[in-house]
Amino acid sequence: MSDVLHVIRPAGARRFPDFAEVWRFRDLASALGRRDVTLRYRQTLLGVVWVVLQPLIAGGLFTVVFGKVAKLPSDGIPYFLFAYTGFVAWTAFQNALTRSSGSLLAQSNLVTKIYFPRLVLPLSALWSTAVDFLVGLVSLALLLVIYRVTPAWPMLLLPAWVFLLHAMGLGLGTLSAALSVRYRDLQYALPVLVQLLLYASPVAYGTAAVPERFRALYVLNPLTAMLDGFRWSVAGTAAPGALSVASAVGGTVVALALGFTVFARFERRLADVI
Repeated sequence: MSDVLHVIRPAGARRFPDFAEVWRFRDLASALGRRDVTLRYRQTLLGVVWVVLQPLIAGGLFTVVFGKVAKLPSDGIPYFLFAYTGFVAWTAFQNALTRSSGSLLAQSNLVTKIYFPRLVLPLSALWSTAVDFLVGLVSLALLLVIYRVTPAWPMLLLPAWVFLLHAMGLGLGTLSAALSVRYRDLQYALPVLVQLLLYASPVAYGTAAVPERFRALYVLNPLTAMLDGFRWSVAGTAAPGALSVASAVGGTVVALALGFTVFARFERRLADVI
């Protein structure tokens, strides 16, 4: 029997990732995602309960600061439910962004030792993000029962808002992952930028609370429609406007295209500089 020699050569500079190749490594992405979920809560006392505690604590703080002190409107629902719903949606975006952005540096030993399409690492981060989101969604459903809020037909659009939140986080996270390998300052700046974006988005307050003269600019934030739309689908608050929705869809497409393009350009040199 003759031996077969397989030679792996580095691909040339790409304009866009080879998604067919990424699909062939889907089992690796799944395995890395499951391992991340296991390791994340293995040595914690409360485990996955932290997924519920975080929005509960944030919702309580937002209720005191924005609901009791600032007395901002909550679109006709209890302020705690309003804030909790917004934070569950925000967490989906935040986790997709932060976990995918740190995936290359966290798995640098794999990047330097074996070959696989590097885009697998940011994509595998969505596994643990989805698990956390589902746990948060179950707790949100229980909260709706407690407050006797029954979702109406907008609930049918909930998957669309969830997809946009995760896709936006993945696009920006993939961009950040590629850039942070060369520019390590980004990993320190990103938490600050995410915190600023939290307060610039309708998480703890509604779009109606934004002064009228700033609202036209405010709705250009792609997260505005995603968070308003998620809350509308779940709790029946005000629906996002057409301009806001267009900004959300357009912003997500741009984030994904930019993230994947930059990642493809940097991919060939990642193992050399990580």
